[in-house]
Amino acid sequence: MAMAVAHHRESSSSGSIDKHLDSGKYVRYTAEQVEALERVYAECPKPSSLRRQQLIRECPILSNIEPKQIKVWFQNRRCREKQRKEASRLQTVNRKLTAMNKLLMEENDRLQKQVSQLVCENGYMRQQLQTTSAATTDASCDSVVTTPQHSMRDANNPAGLLSIAEETLTEFLSKATGTAVDWVQMPGMKPGPDSVGIFAISQSCSGVAARACGLVSLEPTKIAEILKDRPSWFRECRSLEVFTMFPAGNGGTIELVYTQTYAPTTLAPARDFWTLRYTTSLENGSLVVCERSLSGSGSGPNAAAAAQFVRAEMLPSGYLIRPCEGGGSIIHIVDHLNLEAWSVPEVLRPLYESSKVVAQKMTIAALRYIRQIAQETSGEVVYGLGRQPAVLRTFSQRLSRGFNDAVNGFNDDGWTVLNCDGAEDVIIAVNSTKNLSGTSNPASSLTFLGGILCAKASMLLQFDIEYDHRGERHSLIKCEHGDLKWMKSSLIYIELFSDKSFILLCFQNVPPAVLVRFLREHRSEWADFNVDAYAAASLKAGSYAYPGMRPTRFTGSQIIMPLGHTIEHEEMLEVIRLEGHSLAQEDAFASRDIHLLQICSGIDENAVGACSELIFAPIDEMFPDDAPLVPSGFRIIPLDSKPGDKKDATTSNRTLDLTSGLEVGPPTTQGAGDASSSQNTRSVLTIAFQFPFDSNLQDNVAVMARQYVRSVISSVQRVAMAISPGMNPNVGSKLSPGSPEALTLAHWICQSYSYYLGSDLLRSDSLVGDSMLKSLWHHQDAILCCSLKSLPVFIFANQAGLDMLETTLVALQDITLDKIFDESGRKALCADFAKLMQQGYAYLPAGICMSTMGRHVSYEQAIAWKVLAAEDNTVHCLAFSFINWSFV
Repeated sequence: MAMAVAHHRESSSSGSIDKHLDSGKYVRYTAEQVEALERVYAECPKPSSLRRQQLIRECPILSNIEPKQIKVWFQNRRCREKQRKEASRLQTVNRKLTAMNKLLMEENDRLQKQVSQLVCENGYMRQQLQTTSAATTDASCDSVVTTPQHSMRDANNPAGLLSIAEETLTEFLSKATGTAVDWVQMPGMKPGPDSVGIFAISQSCSGVAARACGLVSLEPTKIAEILKDRPSWFRECRSLEVFTMFPAGNGGTIELVYTQTYAPTTLAPARDFWTLRYTTSLENGSLVVCERSLSGSGSGPNAAAAAQFVRAEMLPSGYLIRPCEGGGSIIHIVDHLNLEAWSVPEVLRPLYESSKVVAQKMTIAALRYIRQIAQETSGEVVYGLGRQPAVLRTFSQRLSRGFNDAVNGFNDDGWTVLNCDGAEDVIIAVNSTKNLSGTSNPASSLTFLGGILCAKASMLLQFDIEYDHRGERHSLIKCEHGDLKWMKSSLIYIELFSDKSFILLCFQNVPPAVLVRFLREHRSEWADFNVDAYAAASLKAGSYAYPGMRPTRFTGSQIIMPLGHTIEHEEMLEVIRLEGHSLAQEDAFASRDIHLLQICSGIDENAVGACSELIFAPIDEMFPDDAPLVPSGFRIIPLDSKPGDKKDATTSNRTLDLTSGLEVGPPTTQGAGDASSSQNTRSVLTIAFQFPFDSNLQDNVAVMARQYVRSVISSVQRVAMAISPGMNPNVGSKLSPGSPEALTLAHWICQSYSYYLGSDLLRSDSLVGDSMLKSLWHHQDAILCCSLKSLPVFIFANQAGLDMLETTLVALQDITLDKIFDESGRKALCADFAKLMQQGYAYLPAGICMSTMGRHVSYEQAIAWKVLAAEDNTVHCLAFSFINWSFV
């Protein structure tokens, strides 16, 4: 009897457990058990075995479940979460593809209409050709009469403005969804599910135009609000003021808007616009914001402020925003401008005549910015170092705006140019009224400073090298009309305004993205750590000092710490830490690290027409959101190639230096099939560096800034030549028309040294073939050659010689022999010159010479000898070797 009762109890207990475990195959959890497991899953989706056992011990309601079953529950839970995310992703992709399919179908309908229109126009033109000239004249007169002229409307009363607004709306819609403009696909921007949108540029229309279509997960009113705030997303927009706003009577509004935009380079004036902006809703629920310039309405609200600008024209442009059924909006963006290219130098006109540049700067930038805001709103953006996305965007905007302010130097911002007579290669401007604070908080402003000093410079790296009838070197520029302009040396001064002169730096065959990437990743190749340290110290109260008073050694290390980036990584915001240590003995172990806030953009080589920038500003290690910023940096804008710009590769690759004969890797040849790679691409480089200064140190800072910018230009020029595919031809290419080949000149230098001094300049095993040229180039002593003229100028220097003079091969021929010696050195050279010409060589005693940066260079001995041309045994030039040189 007792055994039966015990067996019954065991059976009941086993049956109770089986209800939950079901022989280990399935467990039906109660609501309380699921809630307990969900709490643990939220903390740790994949708990360890020990954590699962601890869970069973701590939670009584799970005590009747085996650890293995709990492990299975977590596996199933993770699988369901993965499936849910995948389903959500597929739904998002499906909505995006549906919207993209709708856009493509609309684009297809538009193209079919355009084809039909072209067929009709073709038939009409054929019919016209068969008619009499009188009939043609009548038809043309009729078309002129029916062409609408908005400038004939009265823009001084609401009725006239409403008429212009309605006409603008019609013309804008015909561009956004119709065939008013012949649109072609933007190169390198193919539509797809992962693309930002569909992009097109105009072909053969008046002005420059670009169009974009895309899907954005924001409501139409929010999108319109963002796009109307143009300074927030258009980096070249200096200001936008709404002077008049009144209702249009149909639920819309009409605004009169005055907009100022920055000039991208120092060589061109800025633009402004006086426009009518019309916001209204269509019957299908779409929201439209369209805009066009007003003609015949004077110079806008402030004629004095507009005096520094060239009035540009905005043709009917705007935004068409349609709500989607599943949420979000489909947006059409059209930008159509006439930027008055006549007002800029010939070499810069491609910037103002390129629809691709407008597309990158305005149209694509607008759509990308909206998508960025949408992702930030949905929480998809990861914050950098605890900073909110809005703060990071503000930092980027402040860096870009500060750099644009420095490049343009507007008088109404307080900028004045210091003693610029057109003979300086670096322009110095001063702003004594600039507030360094990013906000209105007076605690973060630096009012004790004397102001901001800006050094900006550019130069022209010649397209081709030619010689005039006197043998003088010139830069040859082929202009649009086919004429040739002679410009002396590599520094070109172009007068634009009565109070300023600017020069332009153009690179051939140097991709802007490649150059900016190099400048970003190899800062030690062009920057001076002591100058960075000075700029950082000048932003701290009580630590202002003239650079050089606390010498610092830069270790060469830089650490890049990302803060954030845009959705397509076209722009990156980062903090740069430069590691340095003081050279003063009393604080030799003290850290002198410098921190920079930096934006880098345009590093994608496939982005057609994109501008590449590297802009930075010194900051504290723990910088607040309203930290003062004094930006400096580089901007490189590609110039569109024009028909006829394609030149012979041999001609375009000529240089006046021996690096044209130095090949680091194996020699390559270029066949006829590679002609496309030899096409010359040009880019405009703008450099601007800003330095805070105290009022009593303005002159000292100006001298330092001018020398430093010259040094940076020289370094960038050297880098551009090194990475340019056209600057590394095969060994044996000519130095210039009429000059000996690089290898031949190297032979002449070495043979003449051996002939006169009785010893070899190079090792005997280096005197064969191309190795002689390379050995001479990498020789430890500074070797320079100068011409035999009434005013000798340098025509060649090896790498050590360029380092000693702190110059480049392109700028070398602008340096005369007498400029590098001090007074005692010139006396010693004059005393031994007769001996040099008589016996062919001379030993010069130890002395001091000067670099182009004004730095003193000491040398233990200098040897001078005549370089003989082997063919006719005539003196070709004089060579100098500076032994054991070093900076003082």
